[in-house]
Amino acid sequence: MDLAELRTRAADRSIESVVVGFTDHYGRTMGKRFDAEFFVDSCADDGTHACDYLLTVDMEMEPVEGYAFANWERGYGDVHLVPDLATLREAAWTTGTAFVLCDVIDDATHEPVAVAPRSILKTQIEALAAEGFGAAVASELEFFLFRDSYREAYVKGYRDLEAAGWYVEDYHLLQASRVEDYVGAARRALRDSGVPVENSKGEAAVGQHELNIRFADALTMADRHVVMKQAMKELADTMGVSVTFMAKPDAAQPGNSCHIHLSLWDGDRNAFAAGTDAGGRSNIFRWFLGGWMHHAADLMPFVAGTINAYKRYQNQSWAPTKIAWSNDNRTAGFRVVGSGASLRIENRIPGGDTNPYLAFAAAIASGLDGIRNKIEPLAECSGDVYTATGLEQVPSTLRDAVDRFEASSAARRFFGDAVVDHYTHHLRTEVAAAEAAVTDWEMQRYFERI
Repeated sequence: MDLAELRTRAADRSIESVVVGFTDHYGRTMGKRFDAEFFVDSCADDGTHACDYLLTVDMEMEPVEGYAFANWERGYGDVHLVPDLATLREAAWTTGTAFVLCDVIDDATHEPVAVAPRSILKTQIEALAAEGFGAAVASELEFFLFRDSYREAYVKGYRDLEAAGWYVEDYHLLQASRVEDYVGAARRALRDSGVPVENSKGEAAVGQHELNIRFADALTMADRHVVMKQAMKELADTMGVSVTFMAKPDAAQPGNSCHIHLSLWDGDRNAFAAGTDAGGRSNIFRWFLGGWMHHAADLMPFVAGTINAYKRYQNQSWAPTKIAWSNDNRTAGFRVVGSGASLRIENRIPGGDTNPYLAFAAAIASGLDGIRNKIEPLAECSGDVYTATGLEQVPSTLRDAVDRFEASSAARRFFGDAVVDHYTHHLRTEVAAAEAAVTDWEMQRYFERI
C-alpha cells in the first residue's frame, strides 16, 4: 500500500486506523494507533514521538536505571518515530487497519538512535553495501499453538495448556489439517498484508508448527519477521487461541528455532556461488562463513537475548550445541544448503525469540569481517556434530554470553561502545531478574524435602 492508496481508503473509511510501530530490545512492537485521516495529513510526513524510556524498560515496562541513553536524571524525553512508508501495508489480520514500521530518530541531532534495533541493522547493511554486496535473508520461524486463549493461559499460570495437537506432527498432513482454522488463517492474513508466504508444516513437537515467508533483502526480511509475529499474535487473540515463539516452552520437547538463511549478492549474481571448490563455492562464501563462525560466540546476545533461549541448546534436540559447519547436516550450527543461485548458509543457532534486526546485524557484521580479513572456517565437520570433539560450544547461559559480549573487542569494533554497553546493561538486568525469581522447579524440589 502506498500513501496515495491510504489517503483514498482513509477518505472512504475502508481504512480507519494506522498502527505506527517499532521494536524494542526484546523485539516487541511498540507504538501508537492513529486515526487514518490524521496519519495521512500529519504523521506520514512529520512522524510522531514516543518516550525514550521504551529503549530502557524491562519486560514488565519498568524503567531500568543505569543506562546512558535515557534515565531519570535526563528526564526521559522523546524520540522521533519516522514512518518508513516502504513498510506501509494493510493489516489483513484485523479490520479497517493499516500498519507501518518506523525508524527511531534522535529528536535533537536528527540522526538515527544508535541503540535502536532497526538502526543497528541498517548500519551493517550500509557497511555491506560499501563493499559492493547486498544480503538475501530468510528467517524460518517455529511456534507452538495452544487451544487456550492468552488470557486463559495467563490465569492458568501458563501450566497445563491444551496443545493444538496430541502427537508429534512433523510433516504429518492429517494432524496439520486439524490446525488449519488458525494456521491457514495466518497464511492468508500474512499474504493479504503484503508478507509473501511460502508454506506451513507441522514440526518436531506436539502442537508445534513452522510458517515460512519468502526471502528478501535483510531489512525487508527483518520487517516482515516483525509484522509476522505481531499479526500471528493478534490473530490468535481474536480466535481465542495462543501461540508462543519462546525458544524452549517445554523442557521435554524440542524448542522453537528461527533458522536464518543468508547469501550475499553482487547485483543479480550470488557472490557465494561460481567458485572453484568441489561445491562451486567462492572465496566470498568461505570467508563469510569463516567470519560468521569465528564471531558467533562473541555475538550470542544479539542472537539469543533471553534466559530461556539457552535452554534450547541440548544434544539430539535439533538445536545446535557446537559451532561447526557441515553440508546439509542438521546437527551442525551452520548448515550449507543449495547450489548455484540458491547456495546459502543456514545458521541454526537462533531461537524463535530472536530479535531479527539484531540477529541479522550480527550475521552481516561477522561475515563482512570474515571477508575483509579472509578468515578461514574450520574444516567441515561431518557426521553427528553433537558427539564431535574439539569444537567450541555454543554458550550455555545468558550470563556467560553477556560476559563474552561485553569483553569482545570485535563486538565493540562492529557496533561501537555505546551499543555494546547499552545491550550489556539490558541483558544483565534480565539475568538479575531471572536469578532473583523463585521458580516452580524450586518449589517442587525444595518445599518439603530440603
